[in-house]
Amino acid sequence: MGSDLHRYFSRMGARLKVLEGEPVGRRWGIRRSSEEAPRIVLDIRRDKHGEYFEIRTGPGSRQEIVVLNVQPREKHLLLLSRQFGEQGQFLAKQKFLCGHDERHWFVAAIPENEPVSTVAGAKIALKPEEVRTREGLLGISRKASFQRRNSAFIRQGEWFFVPAALEADPRLVLKNEPLSRGNGRKPHWAEECYRSGGDTVYVSTRYPSGLTAEEYQKLPASERNAGFNVMKRGAAVYVRGKMSHPDHETVSLHGWHRVLMNTENRSRAMRFLAFLD
Repeated sequence: MGSDLHRYFSRMGARLKVLEGEPVGRRWGIRRSSEEAPRIVLDIRRDKHGEYFEIRTGPGSRQEIVVLNVQPREKHLLLLSRQFGEQGQFLAKQKFLCGHDERHWFVAAIPENEPVSTVAGAKIALKPEEVRTREGLLGISRKASFQRRNSAFIRQGEWFFVPAALEADPRLVLKNEPLSRGNGRKPHWAEECYRSGGDTVYVSTRYPSGLTAEEYQKLPASERNAGFNVMKRGAAVYVRGKMSHPDHETVSLHGWHRVLMNTENRSRAMRFLAFLD
């Protein structure tokens, strides 16, 4: 990995540090077999000079990392990683959108089934299908579609809020409710939240993805009493009022809005990101 990477990151106003041949699994506490262990990990780190991007590659494999597109004025670039095994065999490729959003630098993994080659294409690929459809129906211009707010949606980080006609039962409206996609990420806080449908799951630190009622009942009684929270998985989520997050500007939602997450969770490359917003 040569100086071109540093030059491209510098063009968008960011610093980059590349650490090659490092045990990435131990560095981020990733517990996987040698076959599953990531061979590259991207992170946003901080030193006395501020935030910077860090790319760390594991030992015993070859990486080909190139910048496909850079947009200096937007402070965004699209990064491609091709990974090869010890015998030179091709293993996989992933794409990452690196950039600046409001207050901080970020990294987002692009779903592998999205054939993008530009920053603009990556931004579109990260939009939920419902958002893309609504933009088309409303005739949102290409320029407006890249803004954080238009008539189709309001965006805060990875969450999209879409206006919805909803009659919520006041007894089921939650106050100051956290929204998080897990993995230790800092939650976004909703002034008011309403959930509809979905499946009941039991969540704990040991089972962060949740257990169904049947799975939960199969646990020993001593384990069932070990700090489980009852939550809904796959529910339709609606919010209104103020949405706050320490890394983003607070937005005010007038009336109910359906909550949709960006498509990053569809990407296998998510496991290569140490960055948590």
